Amino acid sequence: MFDTEANKNTVFAKFEKLSERVDKLRAAGRTPFGMRFDEMLSQTRARVGNAEILLAGTNNYLGLTYDADVMEAAKQAIDTHGTATTGSRLANGTYSLHLDLETDLKEYFGAASAMVCTTGYQANLAALSTLAGRGDHLLIDADSHACIYDACRLSDAETIRFRHNSPEDLNKRLSRLPAEGARLVVIEGLYSMLGDVAPVAEFVEVAHSNGAMIFVDEAHSIGCYGENGRGVSQAQGVLDKVDFISGTFSKSFASIGGFCVSRHEALELIRLVSRPYLFTASGSPANMAAARASLKVIASDTTLRKQLWDRVHQLYSGLTDAGFTISSPPGPIMAISRPDEHVAVAEWNQLMDQGVYVNLAVPPATPQAKSLLRLSVSAAHTEADIDQLIAAFRGLAKGD
Repeated sequence: MFDTEANKNTVFAKFEKLSERVDKLRAAGRTPFGMRFDEMLSQTRARVGNAEILLAGTNNYLGLTYDADVMEAAKQAIDTHGTATTGSRLANGTYSLHLDLETDLKEYFGAASAMVCTTGYQANLAALSTLAGRGDHLLIDADSHACIYDACRLSDAETIRFRHNSPEDLNKRLSRLPAEGARLVVIEGLYSMLGDVAPVAEFVEVAHSNGAMIFVDEAHSIGCYGENGRGVSQAQGVLDKVDFISGTFSKSFASIGGFCVSRHEALELIRLVSRPYLFTASGSPANMAAARASLKVIASDTTLRKQLWDRVHQLYSGLTDAGFTISSPPGPIMAISRPDEHVAVAEWNQLMDQGVYVNLAVPPATPQAKSLLRLSVSAAHTEADIDQLIAAFRGLAKGD
């Protein structure tokens, strides 16, 4: 309970209404945010208390968290390099593992430069806040991830939002800008909440025709789209035209970390001035080794992507047949909009009662203040897993 009187005129006073909202969510059943998984049983199963739960909200798109080669690489890295670097990349935290991974990323994307960071969030913060400075213009999609918005706040550039997935609106806003100052357009390949794909090729054309560079966050799409999983930019035939690509190791790469690659060699210079890069300890040896091993699988194994998309189409068809409207066309992320937060919370609890975990997403973390049940599909899901998910949602539709 929030003690209003005790917290009056303190830094906590502003959280009173939030506390009331959290109390209502807790009263509906389990606490959906920061839920505790007592034991991971596989890529798609976990123990919560005494119950085994089917996981459909992990972003483990290729199921590599239990891949034998990835796990062995992480173990060997600990044996060789220890558990942590205890320093930033510039000070004492650059190991051969970081440099080898950057070399692999350059080769994979056909890039001139690559910078590995400690998290995907930090990668966007480090790159965007430094690339765009005072007198420049950052033009971002209105549905951009929180780390993109935070990077804009850290940058001294003017930030301009354009309508979600609208090259036309971007073109209008670019055409109104003064000639002075650099222009950087920021979009995502696959949007993490609703699962909608950006028209990257159209954005590239609009940006370059207006003298702007383009930055594409492919955090959720690498491994899932394009030849050898290079993302939406590659799938739409413009990988070589995108100026900057960022991504994370916490999804398909089955690790923790992030990166930015560029067809411009000058990206290397921002290592010396980017505060989020300079003043953060570097990624652990185990995480870097796991990401590197995962990259080898992503670049060479097409069977995992086929398995992923087979399960995507199975789930999409089943949920649609059950009467649910999916927010976007078939993809590894599927979001189902609910009437309000209270319905979404109640249904999330019902799914848990049936042994199924999905993501609950509510405002302010969602586009257009929607309340969502969000699913992410994995190549590790079996046909039987997807059938179980569909049956659980059919139970919701019937009010069971």
